[in-house]
Amino acid sequence: MYADRLNRTGGFNPGSLGVALVINGAVIGALFFAAPGLVTSTPPEGPLITYVPYTPPPPPEPVPPADPLVRQQPRPAPRPDAPITVVQIPQTEGFAVTPDPLPYIPPIGVEGTGTGTVAIDPPKPAPVFVQPGIDPRYAADFQPSYPSEERRAEREGKVVVRVLVGVDGRVKQVERISATTDTFYRATLDRAMAKWRFKPATRDGVPVKAWRSMSLTFVLQN
Repeated sequence: MYADRLNRTGGFNPGSLGVALVINGAVIGALFFAAPGLVTSTPPEGPLITYVPYTPPPPPEPVPPADPLVRQQPRPAPRPDAPITVVQIPQTEGFAVTPDPLPYIPPIGVEGTGTGTVAIDPPKPAPVFVQPGIDPRYAADFQPSYPSEERRAEREGKVVVRVLVGVDGRVKQVERISATTDTFYRATLDRAMAKWRFKPATRDGVPVKAWRSMSLTFVLQN
C-alpha cells in the first residue's frame, strides 16, 4: 500500500509520495465512517463537578503601634504664682457642745423693750361635761312590767342596757349588754323607748346627745 519513497534508480520521486498520502487519507476516512464510535469520545455519565481553587483570606491590616511619646509625656507642673488653698480644720479640744436654749417666753404682764406690754392669754379650761341623769318626774316609770311567762315560771332576771339620750331627754337608741332571757330584754326595750325620760347631758351648759348604761332587776314578790 505504501510506495517506495526512494527510487531504485536513485533520487526522490514526488509522485510516489502523493500517491501514498492519498491512499492513507482514504483508509482513515473509511475507518471514520465505518466505526464513528471509535473516533468520537463519549462524555462520562454523572453530574459535572467543578472544583474552585482555594484562595487564602487576605492578611489582617497591621495595627499601628501606640505612640510611646504620648504615655511618657509628664504632667504639667503647677505654676509658681498659683494660689494655694488652705483648708481650716476646726479645733475641738477645749470646747464643749451645748444644745440650743429654749425659746424665750416673756411672763404675763411684763413690759418689753418696745412701747407696749407683752401679755399671753391663760390656757382655756377643759370643757365641762355632765352625764345624762334620770328625770325625777318619771322615776316611777323606769321599772318594766314583769313578763307573765317569766312569772309563771317563777324565774327572776337582770338586764343591762346602754341607751342614747337625746337633747330632749328621750331615748333614741338601745343596745343590749346582757340579759337573763330575751323576754326580760324585750320588756326593758319597750319600756325604755316609751316611758324613760332623762335630763340630757350638757357640755359647758349646752345640751348634747350622750350614752348611759342602765341596770334593771326583776324580782318576784310574795
